[in-house]
Amino acid sequence: MARVQRVLLDGAETTWTVLGDDFLPIPDIELYLEHLRQTGHSPNTVKSYSRSLQLWWEFLVLLRRPWEQIQIEDLSAFLAWIRIGVPPGITVLHPTPATSRIANSTASLRIQAVRSFYVFHQWRGHDFGTILYSDRPAQSSYEPFLGHTRRRRHRGASVSVPRRRLSAPTLTVRQIDAIKNHCGRYDPEVGSWSGSVRDRLLFTLLEETGLRLGEALSLQHRDWHAGRGESPYIDVEPRENHPHGLRVKGSRYRKIHISDGLDRLYAEYVWQLCEAGMDLAVPSMDDAYVFVNLRRGHEFTPMRAETVYKRVARIRKALGPEVPPKWTPHWFRHTHATAMLLAGAPLHVVSRRLGHADVQTTLDIYAWVSEDEELRSLADWQKLTERWRIDDEIG
Repeated sequence: MARVQRVLLDGAETTWTVLGDDFLPIPDIELYLEHLRQTGHSPNTVKSYSRSLQLWWEFLVLLRRPWEQIQIEDLSAFLAWIRIGVPPGITVLHPTPATSRIANSTASLRIQAVRSFYVFHQWRGHDFGTILYSDRPAQSSYEPFLGHTRRRRHRGASVSVPRRRLSAPTLTVRQIDAIKNHCGRYDPEVGSWSGSVRDRLLFTLLEETGLRLGEALSLQHRDWHAGRGESPYIDVEPRENHPHGLRVKGSRYRKIHISDGLDRLYAEYVWQLCEAGMDLAVPSMDDAYVFVNLRRGHEFTPMRAETVYKRVARIRKALGPEVPPKWTPHWFRHTHATAMLLAGAPLHVVSRRLGHADVQTTLDIYAWVSEDEELRSLADWQKLTERWRIDDEIG
C-alpha cells in the first residue's frame, strides 16, 4: 500500500512524496509533485496533495484498476469511500444516516488534488478531458463582463463536493478578551506581566490584522516597524525559506498598519526575548522569526503551526463554555473581516488587508455579513475595531 513520506535534504526545504510497496517513490506521482515544487507551491501544499494521492492510490488498489484507465464514476466512488467508507463496487440501496469521516472542505481538497494530478498528466499527452470536466452550463446565472464574447462554453468539474453557503465562524469581543487574558495579563499594581506575552501577542496580532496563522508565524523582526512617533506597521513579506514550510499565501506582499497598543505589546515581548538571551543566541535579531519556542532545549527556534493548535486545545479546555468548543486561530481572521465590514470599512480595503487576490473572493466569503443584521446585536463590533489602526492606503 502507498504511504506518505517526509523527505529531508541538506540545504533544501522539507518536502513530501508517496512511496509504493517497494519503498520507492511512485514515479507518476513523484513527477507531478516535482512539478508542484518547481512551480513554487509550498511544502504544506505538497504534503496535502501527497496525502490525497496516497488515498487515491489505495482506492485504485481496491478498484483493481490502473491509474491511466479511470472512469468518471470512479471519482464519485472515491468521494464516497473517503467520506463514509463505502468501498468501490458497493451500491447502497437504502442509505442510513452516516457521519462523514471528513469535512466537506477536506473532501473537496482531496478530489481537487486528484483532478490536478490528472490535468498535469493530460498536459503530458494523456486524454482525461471528458472524465475531469463537464460542459454543462453553470448553475449560477452570473455572466462576467464580456462573457458573451466567449466562444467556448464554461467547463466545470465533472465531480465536485457541493458547498453550502455558511457564515464564517466568528468570536465575540468577550470571547476574544477571555482568550487573550488567559494567555497573559498585565497587573498595573505590580507593574509586570504574568503568563505568556508571546501567546497574547500572537492572538492579538491575528485579531487586529486578519493574518493567516502561517503568515503570522512567518514574520521576522525586520518585518515589524515600530511607530517611533509615526504609524506602526508590519510587512507581510513572501519568503520561501521557512524551516517548517510556512509561506504567505499567493506570494503577495502587503503592508498592514497596526495599533499603538499592539506595538507596545510587541516591544514588551522583544524585551523579554532579550532578557532570555535571544539577542546573543541568534546571528541576527532582524532575521530571526518573531514567534519562537521558549521551552528549554528548543529556545528561539521558529514555532510550528501544530504548536499553536496544541495551545488552542489547552485554552479551549481551560475556558470551557466561555469560548466556542471548536474555535481555531483562523476564526480571528473571519472575526477581523466581519468586524471591519460591520463597522463600515469598504470592501476593497478589507480585501487588500486580508491579502485576497480578488475582491470577489472577499465577497464570496463574507457576503452574508451585510445581510445578517442580527449579528450586530451579538457583539460590539465598533468597539472591537476601535482598538485597531486601519489605513485605506493599504499596500
